[in-house]
Amino acid sequence: MSRIVVIEEDTLMRELLMEWLRGEGYSVRAAAPGEAGSPADLVIVDVYKPRHEGAARLRAIKAAHPQVPVIAISGQFRPGLAGSCTAAETLGVRRVIAKPFSQTDLLAAVHGVIGSAR
Repeated sequence: MSRIVVIEEDTLMRELLMEWLRGEGYSVRAAAPGEAGSPADLVIVDVYKPRHEGAARLRAIKAAHPQVPVIAISGQFRPGLAGSCTAAETLGVRRVIAKPFSQTDLLAAVHGVIGSAR
């Protein structure tokens, strides 16, 4: 079973993401923004901060888990920005998702990065 860590400060959003992912059969846990946490197959992180703080958060995650793929989500990303982009790739992000997004959008990104849970 694939293990996913969700780093999202908004409680309602975090719980919704975890519900969607568990419904697909993934093992999911929440982590605090500064927490390195236990090994995972994927980290989903909200990059809600100003650009420099968000980049610092991504670098810290990649330093703690260099081999773990990352999906970045944010309300600051442009709608329609899907997949990955050069800046995200530079920071080690495999996919970016603009908020708001649907369950289908999230699951498609997760499946594209680590495959199905089943």
